[in-house]
Amino acid sequence: MDEYTTIRAYASDEFVERRSRFIGYLQPVTSEEQAVAFINAKKAEHWDATHNVYAYILREGQTRRYSDDGEPQGTAGIPVLEVLQREGLTDLVAVVTRYFGGVLLGAGGLVRAYSHAAKLAVDAAERMTMSECTELALAFGYDWYGKLLHILPQFEAQVLSSDFGAQVQLRLLLRDSQLHPFEKALTELTAAQVTAQAVDKRFACIEG
Repeated sequence: MDEYTTIRAYASDEFVERRSRFIGYLQPVTSEEQAVAFINAKKAEHWDATHNVYAYILREGQTRRYSDDGEPQGTAGIPVLEVLQREGLTDLVAVVTRYFGGVLLGAGGLVRAYSHAAKLAVDAAERMTMSECTELALAFGYDWYGKLLHILPQFEAQVLSSDFGAQVQLRLLLRDSQLHPFEKALTELTAAQVTAQAVDKRFACIEG
């Protein structure tokens, strides 16, 4: 997987279905511990709710978990999980809190309600694409600075830091797909006098 889609930050939305209140929450997470902590926090916040249903998807270990939290089997957790999967999202946890309003919804009604609450939360969230990236370190004379800065936008290179001492030292972040074209352009521009050293690899969001 060279890229995946997640959400940028916490999001929520809610609606009422036949007097039952459904509140959908989404939170970006990168580990099972973070997912469980968020679920427990929502359970504590809504201790008086009828149900706190959850689902989460993690890139780490291709993990998928869900819970109906007392609703009839297959009517709550799986529908929430399926919304996250259908939307192509990963590294996030969803909690749907229900306050029962006194009117039974039936199995089909519950599936629709929990799916709708999850989709409302997804629609309220800002998505972002995480790409495999490489952090590069460059050191060069001041005469190259302007020329190098000029070509960076071509490769959507993100400047992480710059230090102006005896030499200019730059830290850049590039998508792996742009790495070889950038290194080729750097070699041609500087006649191989400036080289880039890979110092780290990670997933990151680079705005195109």
